[in-house]
Amino acid sequence: MALHITLKDSEKMIVNGAVIRAVGRTQICVENPASILRGRDVMTPEEANTPAKRLYFACMMAYIDPDHIDRHRDTLLMLISDLLNAFEWMEAKAICAAFAEKVARMDYYAGLTDCRWLISYEAEAIARLSETPA
Repeated sequence: MALHITLKDSEKMIVNGAVIRAVGRTQICVENPASILRGRDVMTPEEANTPAKRLYFACMMAYIDPDHIDRHRDTLLMLISDLLNAFEWMEAKAICAAFAEKVARMDYYAGLTDCRWLISYEAEAIARLSETPA
């Protein structure tokens, strides 16, 4: 089944590691399996400035850079282990476990969804800590 994507003018996406930028409103039909990330799902190394964001970045790299998968998987395993030990809430630990299962299946795209949840949880936890009186 083909994947139909509409890009706005100047919107970027990554297809199998190649950055593609739309010139004008563009419609693309991808007719075979490919690693695809839309611009809004791409994180730069500079944006990966928290543990959960570093996990997202490593997962994204594993998804779009299969030539270096061993290095990316090692990084993912280290980062998820650190987060699993840092989080106290059981739901956050369950998301970490679900993420680890997806990485084990090499389903990195699905793992990005778990990372988004972890980024949100991490931001809320940091906000709560900054509100706590010393």
